[in-house]
Amino acid sequence: MTNLPMTNPLLQNHALPPFTAIKAEHVVPAVTQLLDDARKALAQQLDALGNVSWETLVAPIEERGDTLNKAWSPVGHLNSVCNSDELREAYEQGRQLLTEYFTELGQNEQLYKAYQALRDSEHYADLGQPQKKTIDNAIRDFKLSGVALPASEKKRYGDIQQRLSTLTNQFSNNVLDATHGWFKHIDDEKALVGLPEFAVAAAKHAAEGKKLQGWVLTLDAPVYLTIMTQSENADLRREMYEGFNTRASNRGPSAGKWDNSDIMEEILPLRQELAKLLGFNNYAELSIEPKMAESTEQVVAFLQDLASKGKPFAEKELKELQDFAKSEYGVASLEPWDVPYYSEKLKLQRYNISQEELRPYFPANVVVEGLFTVANKLFDIEFEDKTSEVETWHESVKYYQINQNKKPIAGFYFDLYAREKKRGGAWMDECRVRRQTATGLQLPVAYLVCNFNPPAEGRPSLLTHNEVTTTFHEFGHGIHHMLTKIDVAAVSGINGVAWDAVELPSQFMENFCWEREVLAFLSAHFESGETLPEDKLNNMLAAKNFQAAMFLQRQLEFSLFDFLLHMHYGENDFAGIQPLLNQVRDEVAVLSPPEFNRFQNSFSHIFAGGYAAGYYSYKWAEVLSADAYSAFEEAGIFDHEMGKRYLHEILQKGGSEDAMELFKNFRGREPKVDALLKHSGLAA
Repeated sequence: MTNLPMTNPLLQNHALPPFTAIKAEHVVPAVTQLLDDARKALAQQLDALGNVSWETLVAPIEERGDTLNKAWSPVGHLNSVCNSDELREAYEQGRQLLTEYFTELGQNEQLYKAYQALRDSEHYADLGQPQKKTIDNAIRDFKLSGVALPASEKKRYGDIQQRLSTLTNQFSNNVLDATHGWFKHIDDEKALVGLPEFAVAAAKHAAEGKKLQGWVLTLDAPVYLTIMTQSENADLRREMYEGFNTRASNRGPSAGKWDNSDIMEEILPLRQELAKLLGFNNYAELSIEPKMAESTEQVVAFLQDLASKGKPFAEKELKELQDFAKSEYGVASLEPWDVPYYSEKLKLQRYNISQEELRPYFPANVVVEGLFTVANKLFDIEFEDKTSEVETWHESVKYYQINQNKKPIAGFYFDLYAREKKRGGAWMDECRVRRQTATGLQLPVAYLVCNFNPPAEGRPSLLTHNEVTTTFHEFGHGIHHMLTKIDVAAVSGINGVAWDAVELPSQFMENFCWEREVLAFLSAHFESGETLPEDKLNNMLAAKNFQAAMFLQRQLEFSLFDFLLHMHYGENDFAGIQPLLNQVRDEVAVLSPPEFNRFQNSFSHIFAGGYAAGYYSYKWAEVLSADAYSAFEEAGIFDHEMGKRYLHEILQKGGSEDAMELFKNFRGREPKVDALLKHSGLAA
């Protein structure tokens, strides 16, 4: 290992990651060396520690954390966007080493006492708010890492964390493999009746990629959603539905092949044991400890209240859909794979608009330019394409620099298109965090990732309006990370922000996709260049809340299932994962899926992401974002003063103050649920 430092790109301090140079074999040696160095440096630091101050205690720890983050960030990112067997194995080994290290750090009593001493010292009063919040959060996190546990329980805590790290990663890998491991090969074009031209061309292209004649349909989200909403072939819709909703389970076409059932049954008791070790009754209690919500009862009451408000509206929407399918198409009973299809037909009849009809007006490049225009009007920032000067991981990835007053303040990678070996969904992650270093200010850099249909056969990538809102959503996370003015890493950007408030900026941005003023420059037909015509625009806005209540109930179903699962798993009367999900559906859903549906087996948010007992935060934060946006509706959506205030009070402050305080500073009061109900068309 001695000759590695000079040649290992992960051990060199690059301004931006050298993606093409990073290989799987670099990962474990780099992580091992960085952790060895960090351990030695910490031991020396604690031995030499006299009077504790920010400079002697926290600053060196932040510096080492940032070095580690800059090496690990591109590894985790490549594992998501360019997955391979070699990288997957190296990533898993690296994750284990990091989990062990951070558990050790969180349980270091000497370090904990040093932070306590700093908190109790006179020096604390002289620190800035971001520094105070960093110290307060650290002390809380020491306690949540089991610093006060007896030695045997500390060891058990560490073992559980290691095992959970392995299991959640395996869950994610299984979902990825199950998604890409199944496809439908079609040799008769008649089976594709109803699909738009671009989708047929993409299926042809996919078949060529697999050296097959005919057409290939995959379970990638853009393909799947197009089939479910457009295909006239009910058998094909059912087959795709079954393939998608049995992924990583013991049912369906790939039954047992990448099954996550046992993994879930191992993750959940480990989480409950972890919570009990730390003195909580269940994992849901542990999960909300650093969040805005004050109690598990408050979260359940919040979700159940929304569900009871939304359910009558959802039942009405479903009845309208059933009546429509029966009267217009003679369909006596709607199956779940029929719902998206006939919903599109009803929307078309009622509002003379559909997602597919809107697609030609939203070429990806026009949407991105429109997004930048919105950000410029709101926050006085400019965007500069620097792709040619930066290394990326795929030819379709772009890199932009954000400038303010002609000076760079941040940068981000934009990876928009679905492809093999890339995990599904859309997300933002940090590449570099803003912080003050010994040599100057380190600017924040983000990864923004989506999974849209790539350009094909000379056509640009054309987005549905839903995909447009997804782009704005992820960009909202991105600017929360990038427009921060906080120079302390632990509370800079999205760091240190309560998890149930972290969706505020992302959901806030979605609102602009529905504004006439914005749609005028956010749309341009990919052939004629004309913006969305007045009649289509009116119809689209009229259809904004089409089936909003059914969508709300679906989200509440996920949220309640997740939260109750982490509250009650392992209790004497707990019936099981599937029975609990059925029970939640009985309470809030208006349409129950078929018996073979195994949605939970691919619910990566809670079994492989950071949303365990936290999925409710989407709805919780939507109350905040709808209320925040209503301030712009009152003042004018591009009101300069309002934009400045939102930037200053919400985006720039990062996690340096409690989320509720920041919201109250911006809005002048606590949040109200009214704006969310109004925006969703569910206000009485």
